[in-house]
Amino acid sequence: MPRLGDPAPHFTAVTTQGEITFPEDYAGRWVILFSHPSDFTPVCTSEFMTFAVMHPEFAEYNTDLVGLSVDGLYSHIAWLRTIEEKITFRGHSGVQVKFPLIDDHTMSIAMQYGMIMPGEHASSAVRAVFIIDPTGTIRTIIYYPLSTGRNFPELLRVIKALQTADTFDVATPADWVPGEPVIVPLPGSCGTAKERMQDSTDETSGIECQDWFFCTKPISESEIEETLRVTLTAASLTSA
Repeated sequence: MPRLGDPAPHFTAVTTQGEITFPEDYAGRWVILFSHPSDFTPVCTSEFMTFAVMHPEFAEYNTDLVGLSVDGLYSHIAWLRTIEEKITFRGHSGVQVKFPLIDDHTMSIAMQYGMIMPGEHASSAVRAVFIIDPTGTIRTIIYYPLSTGRNFPELLRVIKALQTADTFDVATPADWVPGEPVIVPLPGSCGTAKERMQDSTDETSGIECQDWFFCTKPISESEIEETLRVTLTAASLTSA
């Protein structure tokens, strides 16, 4: 079962968008690889429609979506066509799912990624989410039970938080969203801790310390958006 910091396990698969080799085909881009229990089920339908509607928002952050279930390719195609032609969810209808959905009827990829949990269901994947960075490293793993649909704004927030942490060398506190103060990394020595407390009294530094270990600084939402846009565009051009 993969862990945070591990390379994303390699596989080649048939999908609704053609064959993919993972994660090599996505080098230089972030990826959300996610599993769902079964085609033609209501919770999964609501999730796929939501992912499809938010697909452009994820793309703005250099992030691709890749879905997986243990159903076959023709089941996937029929289900996605039904979604587009018949289903309305939260005011959205005629929704096209343009990201790939993997045919994993042998369950080999689901087993490789630890998506099958017998205590929940022996032959269907749970609602797993793997966020993988441009180097092919697993950065986030989230599991939901079969009965509970995912929180999609949270998935987008995690993408933004990870990219902000990488770009600005900071951490993000509880419930953080772009525009709120970020956490300054812990000092590596007593001297650095002392300097940090001194800096916190300097209004020009922007650093606010409640104690040596709890310091924050502001980064505006516009600065984050602009910096990430430049960084992600450069990364995308390099990978291309």
